[in-house]
Amino acid sequence: MPERNTVLRSLHDLGLAAWFGGSLMGAVGLNGAARAEGTTWESTTRIAASGWSKWSPVSATAIGAHLVGSSGLLAVNAARVVAQQGVAASTLAKTVLTGAALAATAYSRVLGKKLELASSTRFEDAEKAAKHPIETDKAQRHLAIMQWAVPALTGGLLILNAVHNEQQRPSQQVQGMWQRALSIAPHLPATPDWHLMRSSR
Repeated sequence: MPERNTVLRSLHDLGLAAWFGGSLMGAVGLNGAARAEGTTWESTTRIAASGWSKWSPVSATAIGAHLVGSSGLLAVNAARVVAQQGVAASTLAKTVLTGAALAATAYSRVLGKKLELASSTRFEDAEKAAKHPIETDKAQRHLAIMQWAVPALTGGLLILNAVHNEQQRPSQQVQGMWQRALSIAPHLPATPDWHLMRSSR
């Protein structure tokens, strides 16, 4: 098995960076510009929806790349997840945050599409909106929350990624694996005597 996983790490990191950065820019820049330029809620929604629609394919690609990279890195580091104390917990936290970020992203897209139809001036869109009526004020509040939740959750993933990188330091791996061994066999000393271990070689 190769020691380097450059492609997987690149997919993981670039995908997450685009997911976080795009969602934050949308919440701050795109939505802010739409509010500044729109004169009614319909025009504001159309401006914002147009920008989010153009970003959606890039976002989907970034999320897919991140998930592929995450799955690959989990597979190649499976032994360390089991053997090193603390890695399983951070991996579980990362999995939960990823699921929450995916759910928030998907829900944002659904709400955004419904509001886009409700604000559209095209006859066919008005027909679709009439078949699936929504409370626009409530939908807008939920959408605003979700569009801020996505960068918050993906920002948390970036922090956990930093934690994972620290856990990969050689000293952290040795310490974590010893702690894991100690939890299985508590009769072992709290810390290994590295001086004796070196001198016995």
